[in-house]
Amino acid sequence: MKIGILSKRTGNFTGKIKSYFESNGHQVSIFTATNLCINESLLENDFYILKSKQMLYLYAGYFLEANKIPVIPDTSLSYSHKDRIESYFAIKKTGLLVPSLYMGTLNALKNQLQNSYFPLISKPILGSGSKGVRVYNSFKDINLDTEEPLYLENFIEGNHYLAYFIENDFCICEKKPLSNEHGETNLIKSDKEIEEYLKKWKNKYNLLFGHLDLVREKKTNRLYVVDAGTFPEFSNWKREIDPVSRVCNLILKKFHEIRK
Repeated sequence: MKIGILSKRTGNFTGKIKSYFESNGHQVSIFTATNLCINESLLENDFYILKSKQMLYLYAGYFLEANKIPVIPDTSLSYSHKDRIESYFAIKKTGLLVPSLYMGTLNALKNQLQNSYFPLISKPILGSGSKGVRVYNSFKDINLDTEEPLYLENFIEGNHYLAYFIENDFCICEKKPLSNEHGETNLIKSDKEIEEYLKKWKNKYNLLFGHLDLVREKKTNRLYVVDAGTFPEFSNWKREIDPVSRVCNLILKKFHEIRK
């Protein structure tokens, strides 16, 4: 089988996927920004793995799906997780608790929000993870010269968690506040509420694998979802189960289901 991978890099988890499939007799091509051209040459592969949510790869995914070439995970779902606003409401529609949201120009926010709303956290509208994220304790901290809308959420003070799922297997780690997936974490044996959050999330959108970032608020002990990802690197997967083989086999299974 001929498999394409849409990815911004050739190493890390992408490289492991390639090695696994090739060791099982498949032909694998990785398409990065240096060699990805969205044209009919892409149609030579049987299916594609969408590893990156950057727009170039999402556009390639839409092109492939329009030409009846399967893309896994689904391109539209991956885009909705990249768009901070769509992702926020997708989480909310699942019935999971999310921080309060405020969005508008800086002047509009200053006119509407009181100091008691702080601390607030700003996040880029397109993207996920901790890149471009900043915490503000007052409007004096927001020194921006832009008329573009700002995306702000209440900053939840508490214990931060990185929670992976691969089908029905979970790996839950406590991490430093605002750190990304690659930062240092400590595995926790179990957290039934986090596991229920993961089940609801994956079942709502029929996800094969992914992760949620969560915070358990110190004052109330309430559990909030602050970010979601469709295709993590599994950098902090600390279970005995091999994430590479499990993810690759789930992708193959999904491809055969689509082709039936």
